[in-house]
Amino acid sequence: MKKDWWKDAVIYQIYPRSFQDSNGDGVGDLQGIIKRLPYLEKLGIDAVWLSPVYRSPMDDNGYDISDYQDIDPIFGTLADMEELIAEAKKRNIRIIMDLVLNHSSDEHRWFLEAKKSKDNPYHDYYVWRDGKEGELPNDMKACFGGSCWEWVPEVGQYYFHQFSVKQPDLNWENPKLRQEIYNMILWWMDKGVGGFRLDVIDQIAKEPDQKITQNGPRLHEFIRELSRETFQKGALITVGEAWGADVERAKLYSNPDGSEFSMVFQFEHIHMDQLPGKEKWDLSPLRLVELKQVYKKWQTGLYNCGWNSLFWNNHDLPRIVSRWGNDKEYRVESAKMLATVLHGMQGTPYIYEGEELGMTNVGFTDISQYRDIETMNMYRERKAAGYSEAEILKSLQAKSRDNGRTPMQWSDEENAGFTTGTPWISVNSNYHEINAEKELADPDSVFCYYQKLIHLRKENRIFLDGAFTLLAEQDQQIFAYTRTDETEELLVCANFTKDPADAGVMEAWKQAHPDAELLIHNYKEAPGSTLKPYEAVIYRASH
Repeated sequence: MKKDWWKDAVIYQIYPRSFQDSNGDGVGDLQGIIKRLPYLEKLGIDAVWLSPVYRSPMDDNGYDISDYQDIDPIFGTLADMEELIAEAKKRNIRIIMDLVLNHSSDEHRWFLEAKKSKDNPYHDYYVWRDGKEGELPNDMKACFGGSCWEWVPEVGQYYFHQFSVKQPDLNWENPKLRQEIYNMILWWMDKGVGGFRLDVIDQIAKEPDQKITQNGPRLHEFIRELSRETFQKGALITVGEAWGADVERAKLYSNPDGSEFSMVFQFEHIHMDQLPGKEKWDLSPLRLVELKQVYKKWQTGLYNCGWNSLFWNNHDLPRIVSRWGNDKEYRVESAKMLATVLHGMQGTPYIYEGEELGMTNVGFTDISQYRDIETMNMYRERKAAGYSEAEILKSLQAKSRDNGRTPMQWSDEENAGFTTGTPWISVNSNYHEINAEKELADPDSVFCYYQKLIHLRKENRIFLDGAFTLLAEQDQQIFAYTRTDETEELLVCANFTKDPADAGVMEAWKQAHPDAELLIHNYKEAPGSTLKPYEAVIYRASH
């Protein structure tokens, strides 16, 4: 197997509880994923990243793991997992597991032991501070609201948790804990998994006394040891989720020598539609000129010395076509435009389940319809702070994580073909218009466009290693760039708005490249001197 196979791969993220239910309990499962492998093969992807399916009390939808070496019964069994790995392999699809190594569940046997006494060998697997009940070690806040500290009377200490109170942080300073983690990863590698996505990995080297959560002093030391003891023993793809990454740190994470990860998820582009310095719920229009500069920085900053991951959506984000496209009259055009801009860049693209159909935000109108812990906490906090119900719901309709978690829309049958039971979260009511069955039958669908983009990336090496140059940097409507290697040049040009845009930058490039060939275009009519709403093209020319 080629060592860097992941560089020309396209990865598909599955949120298992929302993908396909096989037994009618309203929750997606591993047998449901196995059933849909032919669909994924048809799309053309190379690997599937599975959000966690380990045994878990599901306080945070599986990101609170109580047993890293077992499957939660709601998803199936370990035998189902082994079958999924084997069946996917037959279709040249690798399975990427989601590793949560910053914290475990408070129901993990390590933590159950750790709470018994300070002398218990597992006590030091977690982060503790002495204190008195009611006198917190410091004023640090957890990401899901409330204090980072929780009192345990049995030991007369507080434990540290950056997320839910049911997600105690693991103590990476302890070499025994690290060895347990490495043994568990090697066990999964023996089962044939193709790689790992590492949840909030930049938070493992926390130093609570200094109020350091991200990018602690020993972070890269820990990651290099982790990689050396596990990942480097196989041809795996590894991607670290690092909200605190900048370009310089990303060069370490994605060093071509393989000492850390294959690549990193960074999120700078994701903040381009919130008020600077405010929370994600404080909405503002997309700042396109700034977004382009962010991509320029990352595309040029990691060129030949690191590797980008490319994504618009994941299980923590709203649907991109509702966010930065137009999910009403130009849903199909804008979904294709956003795909064109992203897949034209250098890096490994990630497609989140339903993105290839142009699935939209759900638009829930009542808090009772939501399921996400972060959403519930935000609702309570903003209610207490005096925000109106309408203001809160407007923010949630735009940014709640549940927008990306509604069931996959397979057909116009009841519950969109997702389940014969009652779905764990409501299906988006637009599934009669937007579903896989309908799109597979339509050669102009969003699905077929994604298929073409994936094929183009495989057929044209310039997508892999061409240098990136941003054009029309200050243009408020157009996102245009070139990719250039020794023999060819690509032009990617897109109108990010619902208004026609002057295509002067495209026309000038075409005049300089009279032999240019149109590789892909999201409208049936040939491109003109004005770009239509959300119009996007990729041209290729030799030089």
